[in-house]
Amino acid sequence: MSIQLEEGIIPAIEQRGNYAIIAITKHGVELARRLHEKFSHADLYYMEKFARGDETTRRIQLFTGSVRLLFPALFPSYKGLVVIISLGAVVRMIAPLLQDKKTDPGVVVIDDRGEHVISVLSGHLGGANELTLEVAAAIEAKPIITTASDVQKTIPVDLFGRRFGWQWESADKLTPVSAAVVNEEKVAVVQESGEKNWWMHETPMPANIQVFDHIPDALAAEPNAALVVTHRLLSADEEVILQNGVLYRPKVIVLGIGCNRGTSAEEIEAVIQATLNELRFSILSVKAVCTFELKKDEPGLLAVTEKYGWPFVWYTAEQLNAVPIEAPSETVYRYTGVWGVSEPAAKLYAGCDQLVLTKKKSGNVTISVGIQSFE
Repeated sequence: MSIQLEEGIIPAIEQRGNYAIIAITKHGVELARRLHEKFSHADLYYMEKFARGDETTRRIQLFTGSVRLLFPALFPSYKGLVVIISLGAVVRMIAPLLQDKKTDPGVVVIDDRGEHVISVLSGHLGGANELTLEVAAAIEAKPIITTASDVQKTIPVDLFGRRFGWQWESADKLTPVSAAVVNEEKVAVVQESGEKNWWMHETPMPANIQVFDHIPDALAAEPNAALVVTHRLLSADEEVILQNGVLYRPKVIVLGIGCNRGTSAEEIEAVIQATLNELRFSILSVKAVCTFELKKDEPGLLAVTEKYGWPFVWYTAEQLNAVPIEAPSETVYRYTGVWGVSEPAAKLYAGCDQLVLTKKKSGNVTISVGIQSFE
């Protein structure tokens, strides 16, 4: 989508996420694209002259004209804006749009070199302070927060794990769980998978927050609220914790896939979905699809990975044959020169010796499943 910005006309935008990232310079666009990969619930806008050709598939919106004319559409639509433009220019552009600190979105500014992330507007109520910390962590920049009295060194529930690509499954309980966190009620964090270094502050974690490895242990502690981080589908007994809880999906599932030439995207997708259902895993936690270099241009694989926005990784025969595997195939070796595709590819990307699913053949597709560990 390309937006033509004109004086006196509020442009039509396609809002999908809660946050918008805006850039207008060459370096700013490069930084914005990197940030967009890590913030899955953000929409990205940048000038059409910097188009790379993949904007449609990545759902990036391009614009022509003065960026100042874009803000009247973005300001009331998003919970937060991340702007890679000079601070002074941003202040001048948003000044006519300001209404009330209870309703204005959080506004964060990043310098063109990506060295500083500044909380500009609605730091506390609008969440700009928490957003500043998350963005700074994602691009390894220095956060600048001046509303010191409002800074709460605790967990930003709606942004929890966002810099790692974690996704919450439902927004229904974001508000009450956030209230429990900031009001220092008893909160359980249950983490079964995903990155461990999510605590962003130099100070210790507040005493009201306890971390557990398993849901039954957390339930036994009778918390007022919970944040659950897992790639698994929960059982009925476990879902009790979500009565006042938010479920986060970390990106940890690695799919190794081999297929016959010309296998349709529909068949590949069906095998992936069926396999994940059998394992009781969430498709939201898929991190990457891996295969052999001979399959790097396979239309079906390319279509599926593009549809879900999954990284598509391929390895050489030398790389695959260097991995010890449990189920080598003489037939595969005879035709391709490798002893296996899905199993060694999944092991290579996941960085593990044991897979959750070593290898399953289904029609024209062979699939292996690994879980990336962050121990």
